[in-house]
Amino acid sequence: MGGAERNARKRKQDAAAAAKAMAAARGKADRTKMWVGVAAVVVIAAAVFGGIYFTAQTDSATTSTAIPAVKVNPTYPVKRDNAVIVAGKDSAKATMDLYADFLCPGCGGFEENFGKQIQDKLNAGELKVRYHMLPMLVKLSKPEGYSLDSANAAMAVAEADPGKFPDFFASLYAKQPKENGAGYTKDQLIQLGKDVGVTGENFANDIRNGTFNKALQDAFANVDNDPGFKEAGGFNGTPAVVAGNKVVDYRQSATWLEDIIKQQAG
Repeated sequence: MGGAERNARKRKQDAAAAAKAMAAARGKADRTKMWVGVAAVVVIAAAVFGGIYFTAQTDSATTSTAIPAVKVNPTYPVKRDNAVIVAGKDSAKATMDLYADFLCPGCGGFEENFGKQIQDKLNAGELKVRYHMLPMLVKLSKPEGYSLDSANAAMAVAEADPGKFPDFFASLYAKQPKENGAGYTKDQLIQLGKDVGVTGENFANDIRNGTFNKALQDAFANVDNDPGFKEAGGFNGTPAVVAGNKVVDYRQSATWLEDIIKQQAG
C-alpha cells in the first residue's frame, strides 16, 4: 500500500471517529435538554400545585377558627321587615338601600371603605339604611351554601336581638371567607351571634333550620322589581346602593353618601 492510500484511509478513519464523537455529543446534549425540560415541567407543576395547596390552606385557615366579633356600638334602632333589615331612626331625613352578599369580595371592600361612614350617619340620626342580604353566590363556597347560610343567620340575629345586627354584619366582613373556598359553618355563625351578645336559643334554631331561606331566595328572585333597578335596566350585582329610586354610583364620587343625605334632606 502506497503512502497516498495510507493517508486516505487515515483521513477516513479520523472523519468516522469525529462523526461518532459528534453523534455521541449530540445525543448527550439532547438527553441533557430532555432532562432539563422534564425538570422544568416538574418544577412548574410543583409550583402550581404548591400554589393551589397554599391557597387552599389559607382559605381553610380563614374559616377554621371562631369568627372574630366586631363591635360598632350602634345607637340607633334596628328591625326586621320581612327579608329586609331596617336600621336607623325614623326621624332620619335620608334613606338608602344597600344590597350585599356576605361572600361577595366587592361587598367586603365596600364595608371596609364606607362601613364606618355609614355607621356614623346612622348614629347621628341623619340616615336610615335598608339592608338587603342577597344569597347571590350560593355556589361559590365549598361546600355550597355559605351565601345563603350567612344571610339567614343575619336575619335570625335581627329577629332575635335587632340591636346586635350591626355588630354581626360588620363581623362577617371583617374576616370574610374567599370565593370558592370554605365558608363559615352554621355552628360558627351561631357562636358569633353569642359572641356579639345575642341571647336565647331561637336564633340558633333559626340558623340551623334555615328559617328565613325562602324569604331571602324570593327577595333575590324578585330584585329586578325594586324601583331603583327598574329604572337602571335591572340588577347588576352586589354591592349596590339605591337612593331616591336611583342606583348610586359610589365609585364616581368621594362624597356620594353626603350627596344622598343633602339631596333627600333638601
